[in-house]
Amino acid sequence: MTTACDTDITPHIVDVLRPDEVFVFGSNSGGQHGGGAARVAHQRFGAVWGEGHGHHGQTYAIDTMNGLDVLADEARSFIAYAAAHPELRFLLTPVGCGIAGHTPEEVAPLFVGVPANVTIPESFVPHLSA
Repeated sequence: MTTACDTDITPHIVDVLRPDEVFVFGSNSGGQHGGGAARVAHQRFGAVWGEGHGHHGQTYAIDTMNGLDVLADEARSFIAYAAAHPELRFLLTPVGCGIAGHTPEEVAPLFVGVPANVTIPESFVPHLSA
């Protein structure tokens, strides 16, 4: 597992992915990808309308709209999934910090211990301490 100091930073704008990259975005549980990163995921990278959790196409959806407890469970599931798939590179966006209304201070600690194949948003860096 890595700390904020030894992982890569997710680009602010992701508009193209390599074949081994996965765009990780915040969703609602119903998978209605109408705005923000969810819309990009649906329009560009294969997120499936109606699927608000997990790996679809070159995307991984994390439910950010049902409270921090659900988000924490989703983060744990994502971290386990990323660890089980070292052949992929996951670009984590600042999930939960848009329409869901959470702050990086609240969300970033949920991602402490991400494996080395996960990039993190710059806004999370100050809040990721092991």
